[in-house]
Formats: sequence, structure tokens, C-alpha cells
Amino acid sequence: MLTFLRSRTPYTVLPPPLPGDKHSEINDNYYTDSPTRDRIAAMDACLHNGYDVPRAKEIFDGLRAKRAELILHPRLYTAFVEAYLDMAAKEPEKKSLWVDDAWALLDSLFSGNEKVAVTTSAYALALIAWLRYSSENAPAYIDGITDHTPASLLKGIVDNQLSVATVVSDRAIKSSEEAQKIIQALTKAAVQYNYPEIIRDLGQAEAMGSSLPDPYLNVPEVLPVSVITPVLDEDGTPSGKTETEIPFNLDLLRKHLAHVSLARRVLSEDLAARQKLLEDSVYDVAVQRMRHQVELFKELGLDDGVLKKPDLQLWMWQWHQLLQARLQTDISDLITKEVSPRKKPHPPLAPFLSLIKPEKLSLITILEIMRLQGSGGVADGMKTTRGLITVGRAVELEYKAHMCKKNNISVPSTARAGDFGFFSRLSYRDLHVRRVTARKYMEDGEEWTSDWTQALRVRVGSYLVDRLMDVAKVIRTGTNKRTGELVEEEQPAFTHTYEYVRGYKLGIIRLNPVVAERMAKDSIRDTMHPRHLPMLVKPKPWLSHNEGGYFYNKSHVMRFKDSQEQQQYLKHASSRGNLELVYAGLDVLGSTPWQINRKIFNVVLEVWNAGFRLGKLPPAVYEEPEPQKTPEMETDQKARSIFIQRQRHWLVNKANNHSDRCSVNYKIEIARTFLGDIFYLPHNLDFRGRAYPLPPHLNHIGDDLSRGLLLFGVAKPLGERGLRWLKIHLANLYGYDKATFDERVEFAHKHLDDVFDSAENPINGRKWWQKADDPWQCLATCMELKAALDSPDPSAYECALPIHQDGTCNGLQHYAALGGDARGARQVNLDNADRPSDVYTYVANMVEKRMQADLERDPDNKFAKMLAGKIARKVVKQTVMTTVYGVTFVGAREQIEKQLRDRGDVPAEECYLAAGYVTKQVLQCIGDLFQGANDIMNWLSASARIIAKSVPGDRVLDAMELEPPSRLKKAKGATTRLRKEQMTAVVWTTPLGLPIVQPYRKIKRKQIKTSVQSVYISDPNAPAEVNPMKQATAFPPNFIHSLDATHMLLTALECRTQGLTFASVHDSYWTHACSIDQMSTIIRDTFIALHSSDVLGRLQSEFRERYDGYKVPVASLGTSQILKQLGILDAATDMSSRRRRAPADAAIGADGTAVEEDEVPAEVVDQPPTVSLLSKEQALKLLEPVGAKAKQTRRGASAGATPQGKGESLEGKFVDLVDLLPPMPTKGEFDVNKIKSSLYFFS
Repeated sequence: MLTFLRSRTPYTVLPPPLPGDKHSEINDNYYTDSPTRDRIAAMDACLHNGYDVPRAKEIFDGLRAKRAELILHPRLYTAFVEAYLDMAAKEPEKKSLWVDDAWALLDSLFSGNEKVAVTTSAYALALIAWLRYSSENAPAYIDGITDHTPASLLKGIVDNQLSVATVVSDRAIKSSEEAQKIIQALTKAAVQYNYPEIIRDLGQAEAMGSSLPDPYLNVPEVLPVSVITPVLDEDGTPSGKTETEIPFNLDLLRKHLAHVSLARRVLSEDLAARQKLLEDSVYDVAVQRMRHQVELFKELGLDDGVLKKPDLQLWMWQWHQLLQARLQTDISDLITKEVSPRKKPHPPLAPFLSLIKPEKLSLITILEIMRLQGSGGVADGMKTTRGLITVGRAVELEYKAHMCKKNNISVPSTARAGDFGFFSRLSYRDLHVRRVTARKYMEDGEEWTSDWTQALRVRVGSYLVDRLMDVAKVIRTGTNKRTGELVEEEQPAFTHTYEYVRGYKLGIIRLNPVVAERMAKDSIRDTMHPRHLPMLVKPKPWLSHNEGGYFYNKSHVMRFKDSQEQQQYLKHASSRGNLELVYAGLDVLGSTPWQINRKIFNVVLEVWNAGFRLGKLPPAVYEEPEPQKTPEMETDQKARSIFIQRQRHWLVNKANNHSDRCSVNYKIEIARTFLGDIFYLPHNLDFRGRAYPLPPHLNHIGDDLSRGLLLFGVAKPLGERGLRWLKIHLANLYGYDKATFDERVEFAHKHLDDVFDSAENPINGRKWWQKADDPWQCLATCMELKAALDSPDPSAYECALPIHQDGTCNGLQHYAALGGDARGARQVNLDNADRPSDVYTYVANMVEKRMQADLERDPDNKFAKMLAGKIARKVVKQTVMTTVYGVTFVGAREQIEKQLRDRGDVPAEECYLAAGYVTKQVLQCIGDLFQGANDIMNWLSASARIIAKSVPGDRVLDAMELEPPSRLKKAKGATTRLRKEQMTAVVWTTPLGLPIVQPYRKIKRKQIKTSVQSVYISDPNAPAEVNPMKQATAFPPNFIHSLDATHMLLTALECRTQGLTFASVHDSYWTHACSIDQMSTIIRDTFIALHSSDVLGRLQSEFRERYDGYKVPVASLGTSQILKQLGILDAATDMSSRRRRAPADAAIGADGTAVEEDEVPAEVVDQPPTVSLLSKEQALKLLEPVGAKAKQTRRGASAGATPQGKGESLEGKFVDLVDLLPPMPTKGEFDVNKIKSSLYFFS
């Protein structure tokens, strides 16, 4: 492994995107704009089922004329050929035109003019076209339509090194009769060219297709009937005898060829029928269930009247019937309107709405809107933009899932480690060959589909949601307060409105209160899509950047953050074979089997149905009393203010309780569905490389309840060591995790009576488990420990409970290892010690000491006096943990404020200001304690800041072009295009080859007027300059996240090699109790190997190689942050100048636009500056007056004073980026190999 990690990681290097007003062929192919993507999506929709092939052809020809080969997939060309041939069959009077178009496109492909790879489907379609329209016995012969023959096509197949057997079994050949004739024609051509191997392959293919199928295969399908044919004599006369001929079976041929083309058992035959049913469509299942319930009520005589009662499923059935009828009428009218030659919107909407039947569109709209209830911080509703995009995306995914299921393709099996593990060159090459073979097989079997843009998703979603809001009604009842009579009123189930959040007008889709109330009570299984559920079989292995996970529901291996650049880097890294170990690691995580803990589920269900709060399970009715008004409020403004704060806090908590209740409802319904089943959780990555399960509602990364409900799918005997680790695990979950291992075991022994009571009587007993930090997991451990101790031989007890090994503030562990920081290493248990160090308690004690010192200096210090003795470990834990992940002062203050409120002994109205005081103390203590981490963070931030300011060398002249002043701006003259050209994002490669692209760019939003509301969306396909400040501040935490993700994947792969079950929650690694010692060794070995590979040195080398030739404008270096990092401005001067600077002066630049703190206002110029390249020394000399001016400002000089005169203009002057990269911090003396002897590194 160490040898592998020390070898050079292959980089994926792409040019940065160009500004929106600049274009090049390469840029337009890599970073396609939204209008082009909309045209491609419209082309796809018009092709589907031959909706409007002429219109699709018009768009396709326009894109080909622009030479956009990179965005036109080879499968798209064959889709058009297939569409042309289908149109020739549908329109016999125009068949010559359509067949001529098909041959013209095929000839262009075969000649290489299109610059796209020729696929087996292209040759299969060419053979079909020849057979139907050019062969001697063609049913619709067209004279002179083509010169191609089976012989010329066979030569092309051989020249392109394609498999003839794969061509004749291609999905394009849908008729077994045509396949047999094509095989015969190719066999004659092979004889003509003397291709003995091809003759043999074709003979085997025909034999395979003609062999008797297994009568028990694919039951209940009917076996093909054998055809009885007469036997002829040599002279051709009937002999009177007959023979049985087995028809050529194309499906059987494909099944046999799957074995041939996917050697080494790449494909798995074991597909679970239930998984296919689960993914076939949740919408079909939901319709059937709701229809059955309505019919049942009618049989009982409870027909229309029952719909007035608040029952979720019956309401949804009523809405579905109304919406389905409405959509059938409206879409039909829309098709007629868009076909009209007078008005053709671009892109049209009807083709997209016609991809799926109205019945399914109706269910998609209802279920997705119901599922989003309470999301995005909106109680009883959702943000309009999110709702519309989600519905549009659900329509897109359902269409793609249908296209995936269309051809019934076999699913490859999960990759296995070779004889030499995952980290040898031979094993890596083997992984790559397996994946490429399987990916090509899957691609050849699937039809081409395109991705939709956000704007298109909004348009489709708006059309559907608008009609749902129009037809969905509920009956709401209430009591007249004056008369006491019961009043009924029909009201909309959904309404749209606006709210102001932090000064911004936010569109909201809100559920009617009675619907929201039922969401927290009724069964909501019908609002869940299989994309959100676990799988009943092992997930499809990851074969490419967008192929893996669920069988039919399309998923991407990375969760893109509105960044086309991220997608392109991932796509190219995958195509070059750089991601094999990343894919293999995700397959390991996805293949871990799980099951529901039935004992815990029974307790949870009983508590849920009872409706009271227990073990962090929210109650059905919020139990906290509402704050009451006091008489003093009328006269005392402070008392009134305190009441308003407490009332607001109570309302927020009540809304959160309702939202939590809905979330728990999802978990319980999923757990109930999968009781008794073994299931799997497919995984993908965020853009830093961290792994997450795709099912969001019930997984091991979820809360304490979710984890308590889960067990491994396979149990293993505890053994003596496993029993010890089970007891240690109990102590950890209870919160007794900073003692030695022996003390934790003793803790379990001391509380055995409580353990047995908790397991036997969890609800009405002494409730010891409920006081644990993680109560539901603690209860599960109590039950497992009791069962083991009650068994005849505890060490032989079969245990499926996951046991955790957690890192000690894992981010700081990585920083300490990177910097060789011995002091920091001791605080986070990298070094050997008799007892585990607790950095959170250490920081809490440091804060208490600082507060005591404040009290001694000022006995009247309000907050030091109020908080004395209240800064416990829990108060500072989250802030210490997230400091290395870039938490801001505001974020840290919110974390500490929440902890102070939860304590209950700090007045609610004082928590905000008190949290600000504590936050300052905590951040200062962390800075003092982890100086090595601070040095590395500053180095990473400085490097990122300089990269974000840079311009590629070939764009420097364009950057110095003049930008005419806008009428909307107050600039007095022209400025250069420099800011527009700063498009360089920070990109780096993890040790496993994954390219990480920071997506932070200046947000450009566009308004889309919909029938529901006007919404503003950010267009990920619209190029925007980078945000230098965000690129710099986010790089240190993102880099550390990529390291802990790499450590986790290395550990997962090594655990698979050694036969261990493995799961992870970022820096918490799980396995069976009996395997903990073995996994602990692996965790240490992988961490040591990772940090013995000179991580920072490799990062610096990559920056020098990746950004070689990039230039940094000297004018961009004049900010206080960069001056400080270049040594021209000291930190004290920087802080002083920030305090003295007027906010208005800092906010407005010379051109009248807003300027961020990290930007230098653009200089107004009369003509394009002359470009000159300076050395680093020359650039620093030019910047000295800027630093001197800052220092003079600190001493009180006048604001306009300039030392040494005005100084030389910085415009047009550049310096090489690699010359400006700061030197790496000096590494300390800590030896990372000491981790091997650290008992509490992960514990």
C-alpha cells in the first residue's frame, strides 16, 4: 500500500472555463451552456417514440454544423439512424428520404467525418438497413440507395476491431428472423474474405441462438414452439418425413453472448425479482394501493363521505384522479398549440410532458411535493424553487429509469480483490479491465438520454405543480367560537405565498394545516420513491461517473454542487482509468449487508404509537408550555422584549418537533417495510470524496434512532475479545468514553443490573439507557449484551451489532500528522499514552481559566460571572471539532448558543450575547493549542488565494482588453477585463486519483417566470468568475475532508481484502465485535501509509505542475490578506487597518460595483495597459508602497496620504503563479509510526 501511495498519482487537467462572453471550440465542448443543453434535451424528447423526428433532426444537424462532437454521444448518432429507419416504416411514401438520411449519417460515421467512435450498434443498424431495403429479397427494396454490402460492412467491423458476435446480438436487431439472415449474410462475406475465426464465431452464435432453452428459465414465460418442417429429397421433392426445427431465439443468443463478452464472471445472473419490482415504479404501486383502499371503503358502504375525513391516502387518491384527468386534457391542448407553425417555443414543453403517461406524471407530482414537506427550514411547506426543481428532476429520472429497464440488461457483480489485494499494479489493471468491459456492455444495451437543465426542470415542475394546486382540495373543519357549531369549508391543499427571510423575499409552497398534521400521523410509505429506499440485493457496481448504485434509477457517483466543471473533471478521470480504487471502495461500502433490529423496532413502534417523548423520539404533541404574558409587559419594554424572544423560541421548537416527527415517521415506515429482509445501502461521494449512502431516510449515517434500528446482515461469534469490545462499546455509547479500556469494561460490569433491566423492561423499568448520550444505540447494546451473557457460552454468541472505532477529533489528527506537531499529536491520541487524551475537556478547562482571569481583572464582567463553572466539554465539543473544517465565528457562535440553551441554566434572552463571549475564548484557546494546524491552514489558504487570482498564460492579453463602462455603473472610464478572466478554481487530486474541484464562484442567478411564482435559480452552466475569498477559506477544510475520505476508502479496501465486514460514518469505522482488533490494526496501518507519502509535498508539486504557465496580476496582490502572507504587512497592521476602514469605502470600488474584502478595485484606464512579466522580487518591490500606506494609516496618517508619491501603476503587470506559491511550513518532530502503539488513536 505504501508503495502505491508513494507512486505518482495521475492528474486530470482541464482548461478553466471561459467567461460567458468568450467562446472557443474546446471550451464549448467541455462547458456546454444551458441553451445548448436545452436543445439537446428537446432533441431527446422529440426522438422518444418518434414524437417529432423532423424537429429532432433539425436540432441535430445544427449541432453537427457547430462541430460539437464532444457533447454528442456516439449512441446519439445510432439513435437517429434507428429513428430514421422507424420513420421509413411508419411513412412508406417517404421511405426513400428517411433511408437516404440513415445511410448518409452512417456513411459520415464510417468515414470518420463525425470524429466520434463507431459502435457495434452503427454496424447492426447498417446491416438492418441493407437487409430491409437493399438485399435481393428485401421486402421494401429501394434501388441504388447505398453501395454498402455485408462484405463491405464486415470489413469495416474488422478494421474497427469490433466483435462480429456482439454486432449480431446488438439490441438494435429486434427480430430473431432478421438476426438469422444477417448472420447468414455475414458468414458468406467471411468466407469471401477468408476470415476463419469470424466464420467460427458466427457459427457459434447461430448455434447458441438455436439451442434448446432451459424450460425452468424465466418462468412463467412460454417456451417458443418448435416448428415442424418437411424433409426434402435431394431433388427437392417431399420425402414424407418431418423434422422439428427450433426457432432462432434472439434473447437466448444475447444471454449466451453475455457470458462470452464478460469473462471472469463480470456479470451476475442472480437478480432479485423483488428489487426489480421495487424499482419498476413506486408510482404504479402507490396507485394500486390507494385504488384498493378506496374500493374497500366502497364495499363497506363508506364511499364519498369518508373523503371528508382527514385521511392522507384517500386525499391523495382523490387528487390523483382529478390531476390525471386535468393533465390528459391540458397536455393534449399543449401539443396542438406547439405543433402550430405560428408559435413554436424553444425548447418546447409538450415533448417532455409526453415522455411519461399522465397517470404517472400525476403521481410523481403529488408524491414529490408531499415528500418535501418541512424541508429547507420551512415548516409545513417547502421553498418554491426547490419544489419545482424536484418535481422536474423526478420526471427526468423516471424517464431515464424507464429507458434503462427497456432492454432488460444483466447487472455486473461487485468487483473483488485480486490475489495481491487492491494496491498492486496487476490488481489495479484488472479492476480497470473489468470495469471498462462491464461499462461498455451496459452502455451498448441502454438507449441514449440527455440531462436536463435547471431551467427546464423548473418549467416542467411548474406546469405540473400549478395544476396540482388548482385541483387538490381538502375539507377543513372547525368550531365556531361564538355558536359552538361545527363548520366545514373546502380549502386548497397547497398554496403559494412569499416570506421574508433575512431581508430576502422567498417563495414558499405551503401545505394546508390539516394535510401537514396528517403527515405526522398517517402512514407515508406511499410518498417514498425507491431512489430513497435501501436495496434488496447488492447494488450495481460503479462502472462510470453516472453508472452504478440502483439498477435502473440513474445516479451519479458524485453529488455535484452546481458545477459543470466538477462533472467534467470526474468524467475525464473516469475515462482515463484514474478512479478504479474509488469505485472499488464505494462498492465495498455498498455491499455491506444490513437488517432491521427487530427488538429495537418493537420498542420504537410502541413509543411512537403511544405518542410520548422517549430517547430523543419526538412526542406527538409538543409538551413544553407556551410562554404566558405577564402584566409587566404593558409598561416594561424589556419584559415585553424577553416575552417576544421566548415566544419566538417556543414556536420554532414546536415547528421543529413537528418536522422531527415527520422525519421519524419515514424511518419507522422504512424499517417496517424491510423487517426480516437483508438489504444494502448504495453509496456515492460528495465533491470532497466523502462517502454517503444514497437512501437518505434510514441509514447508518443518520441519527441515534437510525443507528439503533440497524444491525449487520450477518452475525459472527463474539469470542473473548469480542465480548470485551461489546462492553467497551456500551460505555462509549453511554458517554463514558474518556476512561481507559479496563475502566470502561468495569463500567459495564458495575451497571450489569441496569443493563438487564433496560433490556427486559425498556419502557417501564428504571430507564437507565435513556440517560445515555446515544440512548437507542445504548439500548440495542444492552439487549445484545444480555443475550450474550444469558447464552450457554457468551464467547460463541452470534452477534450482528456494529461496534464503532471513532477518531479523536479526526481533522486535528490529520493536521498533527501533516505538520509533525508533537504537542497537538498528544492532545488527539496520535502518541502513546496510558490514558486517552480529551481535547474537548482540555479546551473547556482553558476557557474556564480565561474566564476566571477576566473576573479577576473585572469582577463585574457579566458573562464571565454568569457562565462560571458552566463551560462543560459538551459546550465546546462541536466548535473544537469543526474549527479545522473552517467554521466561522458566526457558525461557532450558533453552535455554542445551542448548547447553552440546551443546558437550561442560562437565561434564553442572554444566550446569544453569552455565546459570542464564549466563542471568542474558545477560538483563541484552539489557536494557542494547535499552532502547527494553524500554520498549515494558513499555507493552504495562501496557496488557494493566489491560485484563485490567476489567469492562464494564453488569456493574459484578453484580460487586458478594455471593458466599456455600463450605463448602470458609475465608473468614469473603462476598466480591463481582468476580473472577468479570473476563472481559475483550486483543483487537487487525492492519493486515490479523485480530482477535487472547488465549486465556489460568484453566484449568477436568473429569473424564470412560471405559472406558480417567479423563481430565481443559479445556472450551473453559466460561467462565472471564482470567488477568491471562498476559494481560500474553504480550501483547508475541504483538503482535510479529502484526506479523511481517502483514509476511510483505504481502510474499506483493506478490510475487504482481509474478509472483514466494514461500514463507516466518515471518521467512525464499524465492524463486528470479533473483528475490532484486526480492524484497529488496519486503521493504523492505512493512516501511517497515507501520511508517510509526503502529502503536502505532493500537493505542492501538483500545484506547480497543474498551474505551470498561469500568471497572477500584481494588482490583485494588493489586498491585506495577500500582503500579510507575502510578508509585506504584519498581522497587527492588518487588524488595525481593518478596524479603521470605513465600511462604505470598503464596499464600493472605482467602477461603482460591490467589492469583496479580498478584491482590489479595478483601476480606471484610457487604453489597454502594456503587458509585462515581472519576477517575484520585482512584484514585491512594487507592492511595498501599498504595505507602507497601510502602516501609515495605522499610525494615523491622513486617508489620502501616499508614501513615496503615487507610485507606479500595477495594471498590466503579471508574475508567474508558481513563483508566488509560499514555502511549506516546517515539519515538526512527531513520528507518525508512533500511532501503531497508541491504544486510543481510534477507540
